[in-house]
Amino acid sequence: MTLRGRLTSAFLVVVLGPVLLGSIFVALTVGAVSRERTADRLDHAAVTVGAAVSAVCRQLQAAADAVAVVPATERSAVADQLIARGLATAIRMTGPDQQTRPVQGSSREEVLEKGGRPVGWQDCAGPAGGAVTALAASADASDVTVLAAQRVDGALLARIGEAGGVAVTLGDPARRAEAQRSTEGEAAHRALTAEPGQPLPLTLTVPAADPTLRYMILAAIVLVTALVAILAARWLARSTTRPLGDLAWAADRVANGDLDTRVPIPRPDELGRLAGTFNRMTRELQSYVQALTASRDQLRRHLAILGDTLSSTHDLDRILPVILRTSMTATGARAGLILLAEPDGRLAARCGAGLTGDWDVTAAELAQRRLVAGRGVLGTVASTGAPLRGTSGGAPDEPPCESYLAVPICAPPNPDADGEPEPGTLGVLALYDRLGCPAFEDADLRTLRTFAGQAGVAVHNVRVHEEAQRLSLTDPLTGLWNYRYLREVLRREVERASRFGRMLTVLVLDLDHFKEVNDTYGHAAGDLVLGEFARRIRLGLREVDVAFRQGGEEFVVLLPETDAYGGVIVAERLGAAVREWPVPIDPRRPDLADRISISVSIGIAVFPEHGNTAQEVLDAADEALYAAKNSGRDTYRLAFDPASATSGGPQPPRQVRGR
Repeated sequence: MTLRGRLTSAFLVVVLGPVLLGSIFVALTVGAVSRERTADRLDHAAVTVGAAVSAVCRQLQAAADAVAVVPATERSAVADQLIARGLATAIRMTGPDQQTRPVQGSSREEVLEKGGRPVGWQDCAGPAGGAVTALAASADASDVTVLAAQRVDGALLARIGEAGGVAVTLGDPARRAEAQRSTEGEAAHRALTAEPGQPLPLTLTVPAADPTLRYMILAAIVLVTALVAILAARWLARSTTRPLGDLAWAADRVANGDLDTRVPIPRPDELGRLAGTFNRMTRELQSYVQALTASRDQLRRHLAILGDTLSSTHDLDRILPVILRTSMTATGARAGLILLAEPDGRLAARCGAGLTGDWDVTAAELAQRRLVAGRGVLGTVASTGAPLRGTSGGAPDEPPCESYLAVPICAPPNPDADGEPEPGTLGVLALYDRLGCPAFEDADLRTLRTFAGQAGVAVHNVRVHEEAQRLSLTDPLTGLWNYRYLREVLRREVERASRFGRMLTVLVLDLDHFKEVNDTYGHAAGDLVLGEFARRIRLGLREVDVAFRQGGEEFVVLLPETDAYGGVIVAERLGAAVREWPVPIDPRRPDLADRISISVSIGIAVFPEHGNTAQEVLDAADEALYAAKNSGRDTYRLAFDPASATSGGPQPPRQVRGR
């Protein structure tokens, strides 16, 4: 059943139920009142009829007394006069010396005697029962007994009934039964028995009140009320459910995405307020969806930029600012900061935005900021790996704020690294002062965790890329740069020296008799000698100098902004470092020494003196190396030096510009 049907049924039950119960009560009340009124009428009629009959008896008694008290000669005249006046219908006088005479209006039956009294004459003073034709009252004189009678006929009964407002019938049993049958269901009856003062056995009949009209009126009222109730119920249900139907229709449209739907407001009642609230909700929802759509589009653009940045570069100085700005936009933060962990455990600021106070500095100055792990909000996040959220700035050396949200930046787990420990915290991503809200919410924490994960992936990928690049450009045995990187660095250094008018010295080094070391002590000992030789090379160089393993036992050293004389000094220092300290090893046989003495031959070439290109300079250094080898090894030679070609030891350069 629909809501309209339920409301209609409920209204009809509420309205028609009491109406029907009231109608039944009224019908029962009307019947009871009608019966009570009929009984009251019969009671009143019984009293009135009794009084009327008593009056007739008194009238007859007065007539009998009047005749009895007059002289005997006047009795007949008085009797005739009383009969003429209607005070009696018959007067009978009897006595010892008088003959009974018929009276006016008497019939033959009335004068038939039975015990000295006409048959059917009912004595008012002592009713004897039986059939009654007249009422009689007697008066005794000294010589006569006078009976005054009143004929009981329809006229008398009519006068008596008129006095009581009822229909009166003589109480003859047969006639009473006939009257009862003739008026059964249509009148109320009351039987009066004969008694002194009311000698007639009478039946009083009152027409019963016909309740049909009342019941018809009551039924009409119920029908009209039911019709009005049905119409009112339909109107009420329609006026109630129609706004609800409109509201349901609008809600269905809104659920299908049509946020422009509005509900008409019919009346300023509860349903009208509900419709107004729904319209306001849809407007606010529409505004929220529009703002959310704009935010989503903006976030998509930032994520696209972030994706392009992550996929196109391995430069953290480009990736981290994009991640920071995107996370600030997604959460509505005023400021943000990204710090990365250094090998010594401190946190280094890498990028920031919107910072105030002492942290409102340039990017170069910001890069110099360091925080201690385990201290303050940011240090605690870095040391524990748990996010923190609050409404104060935390430690005094951190950015000032009214609210903050900081999450750790962690490297992604490696599913293939079974049994290995999880990577630690790489840094911290912190946001400050969420605009329009006193504090950051759980949704902001989840969002920031997502961006921190992106930052962790970016940092991890960059470091992996740097490590892979380092491994691809370094020699795994010695840790020096390999030949591939040598070509690139040499080309770059030659171009820079040419641009700025500087000099570049190239040293090519080769261990002497290294094949004998491998043959005598084994390749493991040879690898140990190569590693130790590379370590001594690094110790003898400046920070700007670069050492490479060109292949086998041959190495290359680049000395930026160094002339030939400086190259000779470095060559002498490296030769002494190798020559003077033998390499300790673990011999394979007891007859072998536990230390290996090694020496190195070095060729020296200078740009631009010995070549105009990187390859020419490198070839000149190689030729000088072979010259040193041919000169007995454990020495150095300068490229294209005629003196060095005939001398057995190092020769001074032709041009000394200082190192």
